[in-house]
Amino acid sequence: MTANPATDMRRRVWALTDDRAGNQSQCLGVADALGLAYEVKELRYGMGAALPNALLGASFAGLDEASRARLTPSWPDLVIAAGRRTAPVARRIKRLAGGRCFLAQVMHPGAGAADFDVIAAPRHDRPRSGANVVLITGAPHRLTRARLQAAAAEWRGRFDDLPKPWIALIVGGSTRRRRFTEAMARELAARASKMALSAGGSLLVTTSRRTGAATEALLAAVNAPARVHRWPGGEQGDKQGGGENPYVGYLALADAVIVTGDSASMCSEACATAAPVCIFAPPALTIAKHARLHAELYEKGYARPLLGNPSGALESWSHPPLNAAEDVAAAIRSRLGI
Repeated sequence: MTANPATDMRRRVWALTDDRAGNQSQCLGVADALGLAYEVKELRYGMGAALPNALLGASFAGLDEASRARLTPSWPDLVIAAGRRTAPVARRIKRLAGGRCFLAQVMHPGAGAADFDVIAAPRHDRPRSGANVVLITGAPHRLTRARLQAAAAEWRGRFDDLPKPWIALIVGGSTRRRRFTEAMARELAARASKMALSAGGSLLVTTSRRTGAATEALLAAVNAPARVHRWPGGEQGDKQGGGENPYVGYLALADAVIVTGDSASMCSEACATAAPVCIFAPPALTIAKHARLHAELYEKGYARPLLGNPSGALESWSHPPLNAAEDVAAAIRSRLGI
């Protein structure tokens, strides 16, 4: 198919986002990388979303009433979505569009995979093979070079009272199957503090909703110079920036990154720059698929295990920035002839 720039720019593109931050980041990361104008359709779920996709089929049955009301003609030419619960919705849109809708799904949708034109499947999920399956490393995200440069400019000068090198400490927390304990939090803080102090530097710390009850133990154990941003907002230490979220600014300005290994999205975003990345992944916190992701990141040189550094010293090395969104967008363009 020969690309027609005028026609390509008129394609109607919907990005289906839901209430999971990781899914949203992956979906919008691909939409941004594609380079076409798109509409965001926010999805919220009802009780039906708990049903398996094999039972939901191609339907809006898992959505609440307000979300269904947002999905009306004219139907799009392309739908981008991420996560299991968006898959029945994407399939229903394609049916309503008479099959004339290209579906791009991040993460394997399970039932109805043949309806999708591109399935971007992370290798650590051990996906099923197929002609429409594109294997990727980690999770797509929105931390492009341009966004990181903009964040660096926005936050530059705000941490100059802290000694360098700056080590970003990105803390997730408990998941449905694993608990981030206070003991883990104290160990993480002690290791991160030791690394910062040994290098004569400081920590740029941010917690998350999932850090939960372990937050106080973590912050009490930080004994290096630090700027701390606590979820859901607010800073500790020398206060700057009010309630602004410095997450992207931390990554953009950090000389190194330590990230907890409980989120594929967080680990992938930590690798968005060329700075050294260390993943904190104690066995009791790490499920099998996350362990496979960490192993892949280590093997490909994007990250190293924090627990594999007995000296605790800050090591200097670099890697190419990681963002699978570009790979997914390239696969979409290829199949659409853009």
